[in-house]
Amino acid sequence: MTKIGVVVGSLRKESYARKWSVALAELFPADVEVEFLEIGNLPLYNEEYDENNPSEYTEFRNAVSAQDAIIFATPEYNRSTSGVLKNAIDVASRPWGQSVWTGKPALILGHSISNISGANAVQSLRPTLAFLDMPVLGQPEVYLANSQNFFDEDGKLNNEETRGFLQTVADAFIAHIEKNTK
Repeated sequence: MTKIGVVVGSLRKESYARKWSVALAELFPADVEVEFLEIGNLPLYNEEYDENNPSEYTEFRNAVSAQDAIIFATPEYNRSTSGVLKNAIDVASRPWGQSVWTGKPALILGHSISNISGANAVQSLRPTLAFLDMPVLGQPEVYLANSQNFFDEDGKLNNEETRGFLQTVADAFIAHIEKNTK
């Protein structure tokens, strides 16, 4: 069983980042377990916590450690990723030398409600994930524009062509995980 953790970089209950993640998760094979790793309860990273971690840090780090691979779903805020996502990345990468991200294959799913499609958010995450020694899926890149137009009133993806693209992403990510895990 392959375990994929999803870190959604938006705290809004009906966020498009979450909706895109759910749509993608539905396309993985039956032998893949997807777990959404919640980040909204994480206190802002503070190096002073390295000696005495808040329980939320420990729980999140343990949840990340239990995954074989990670999907980062990020909206684009001010030409970058969200602060809450960056905080979660920092929390699980510290204290220095004890990152739980190391070696986990990653996929970055970027989106926006504009035509920019989250491209800047994705590009802002790539150097961080490279530093954390996470092999990031290079192709296909996932840039999803005008997110508000792709979901029905029940929050379900309403576009078959886009569903086909997401299936390509799911298949490529599984192959990427197989290639990059021992």
